[in-house]
Amino acid sequence: MNSDVSAETATQSETGTTQDGEILTVTEVARFLRVPKSTVYKLARGGELPASKIGKHWRFLRRDIHDWMHSRSKHAA
Repeated sequence: MNSDVSAETATQSETGTTQDGEILTVTEVARFLRVPKSTVYKLARGGELPASKIGKHWRFLRRDIHDWMHSRSKHAA
């Protein structure tokens, strides 16, 4: 997966989970997708980007973002 995102998130050895199950923040997803945070919020609010809202905070599973990107690239082809 993208090493840029893992710089600010926990590694597998720290969490005991696989990187695919890693939980990402809006900032981390924006960096991974190389888009502004406002775009991540817009996509999450619209239900286009797979996300969960915990209180007032959006959270994303790395594997869901990865799968979402792959599904979008298939539609573009």
